[in-house]
Amino acid sequence: MSAYNRARLQQQAAEDTYNTTTSRIQRIQAQLTNAPQGIRLKDKVCIITGVGSLKGIGRAAAIRFAHEGAKHLYLIDYSPDNLPELKSTIEKAYPGVKVTTLHGDAADEGAISGVCSQALREEGRLDVFFANAGVASKQTLADTSSETFMNSMRVNALSCFLAVKHASAAMQKTDSSRGKEHGGGSIIMTASVAGLRSGAGTVDYSASKAAVNSMAKTSAYQLQKQDIRVNSICPGLIETGMTGDTFEYARQRGTAGRIGQLNPLGRFGVAEEIAQTAVFLASDDSSYVNGQNIAVDGGLSASHPVMPGRWA
Repeated sequence: MSAYNRARLQQQAAEDTYNTTTSRIQRIQAQLTNAPQGIRLKDKVCIITGVGSLKGIGRAAAIRFAHEGAKHLYLIDYSPDNLPELKSTIEKAYPGVKVTTLHGDAADEGAISGVCSQALREEGRLDVFFANAGVASKQTLADTSSETFMNSMRVNALSCFLAVKHASAAMQKTDSSRGKEHGGGSIIMTASVAGLRSGAGTVDYSASKAAVNSMAKTSAYQLQKQDIRVNSICPGLIETGMTGDTFEYARQRGTAGRIGQLNPLGRFGVAEEIAQTAVFLASDDSSYVNGQNIAVDGGLSASHPVMPGRWA
C-alpha cells in the first residue's frame, strides 16, 4: 500500500471515530432533556463557584442540581456576563428552584464566607458546596513566571481551601425549623487528572490541582465525625471554555478525530459527564464516599499511555 493510501485510510478512520464520538456526545447531552425531574437533591441548599462559561462544568452542574430538586442554588462567577442568562434558564425550566447569582472571586475570603453566611441567613442551612472555579495556563516551565504560578495556586487551590474552611463551618450549623436537625454536608472540588500524574497540564496547573486532591484527603480527616464529606473530581480532557482553544486548533488542522484518543474510551468528554459525578457526590447516594480523588477521564489515568506492542 502506498504512503498516500495509508495516510488517506488513517484520515478516514480518524473521521469515522470523530463522527462516532460526536454521536455519543449528543446522546449524553440529550439525557437531561428526556429524563424526568429527580429528587436526589431535594431540599438541599447548594453553592457552586465557576458557573460562568457557557460550556463549563459549573453551568452544567447548576442545571443538573436544579433538575435533581435542589431547594436553593447560590451561583458565583468572576465574570457577571452570563449569570443573568443562567438564572433565567434554570428558573424557566425549574420554577420551584430558587436561584441567587453572585458576581465574586472564588479565591476571595470575604466573598466565600459571605455567601456561606447568606445561605445560613436566608435558608438556615448549607448542604453542598461545589468549588469548581479554576484557571488553566499554557506556558512551558521555562516561560512560567512566579506570578503565573501563584495565580494558578490562588485561583485553583486557595479557592478550594476557602470553600472547605467556610462551608464546613456553615454545614455544622443546625436548624430544626428548616429541616436540618443534624450537621453535615458534602464539599466537592474540581481538580484534574493533571493533579494525579504528569503529562496532562503545565507545572503550575498540575501543582495546584495536586494541592486540591491533597486537600480532599486531608480535610476529610480534619472534619472527621462531623458527617461532612470532602471529595475531588479529576476530569480528563473535557470540552469546556477552558479547553476550547485545543479543540478549535484540532478542528482547524483537520485532526479533531484524534482528540481524546489516548484514553481507553477513545474520546473526549463533556461538562455534563462531570456534572453527573458532582450530583452523585452532592447527593446521599454517596453517603459513604469521603476523602477521594475521583477520576472521570475515560480511563486515561488508569495506565501510562503506551504504543501497543512497544514496551521498550
